Amino acid sequence: MNKRVIPESELILADGRIYHLNLRPDQIANTIIMVGDPDRVAKVSTYFDKIEHQVSSRELVTHTGFVGAKRLSVVSSGMGTDNVELVMTELDALVNIDFDTRTVKDELTSLEIIRIGTSGCLQADIPIDAHLVSESALGLDTLMSFYNWENDDKGTAIVDKVAKELQLSFKPYFADADQSLMNKYGAEMVKGTTITAPGFYAPQGREVRLNASIPGFVDKLAQMELPYSRFTNLEMETAGYYVMAQLLGHGMVSLNALIANRARQEFSKDHEKSVDDLIRVVLGRI
Repeated sequence: MNKRVIPESELILADGRIYHLNLRPDQIANTIIMVGDPDRVAKVSTYFDKIEHQVSSRELVTHTGFVGAKRLSVVSSGMGTDNVELVMTELDALVNIDFDTRTVKDELTSLEIIRIGTSGCLQADIPIDAHLVSESALGLDTLMSFYNWENDDKGTAIVDKVAKELQLSFKPYFADADQSLMNKYGAEMVKGTTITAPGFYAPQGREVRLNASIPGFVDKLAQMELPYSRFTNLEMETAGYYVMAQLLGHGMVSLNALIANRARQEFSKDHEKSVDDLIRVVLGRI
């Protein structure tokens, strides 16, 4: 049977490099730390024992090297699930597409992906600068309207409840973390359910000069009763990562430094230290 050849317009390659990440397949490791901020890449790789590759393209920066004998990469995505979709698709292509033939490889590689991010906490009892592992995530954006993703029974119940409570005109989506990665990297962290929003201000219930269209957005989510957990934090990427990872067959876990508490209206006095502490924890568990 002839394999489908992916057209040049659908998978853009230049000099053996994938278009947006600007990477060759040999420049990426099978264990990847994802960060949003391009400047945070160097804050992770400064702890590497050796750096092999440093590549940048727009807000997408990659450093690949070693911690001891372990080869790993740290990659920035920028903000939002639109960037997550792009980065996850290209990372998958780097390991699972033969660039010479433009066909899917017979033997697929499953990446181990760990997100290190920041977010705002919804619950007053969780302290500022705590580290949280997202057991699951709810996507309040429309990314999955363009993919064949079906929520499981638990996800469907949560999605339907949120859509009704907030009177949403679109269908959210829901996905879980990779259990083995959660146990490995999220040990002794706060566990919770993360909400991924398509923006920072009104989509997360903030009002500066414009009024948000959903009154009491943060309080409604914080107080909402879930079958097994509660909504703990708001950010802009995790749900997109979880669904794209599952669709593509990769392991994914998202870890957050909780640098703001929305319930108490507080912000971290030293958020950079909180993030650096989280980086050290992750690298100590690689």
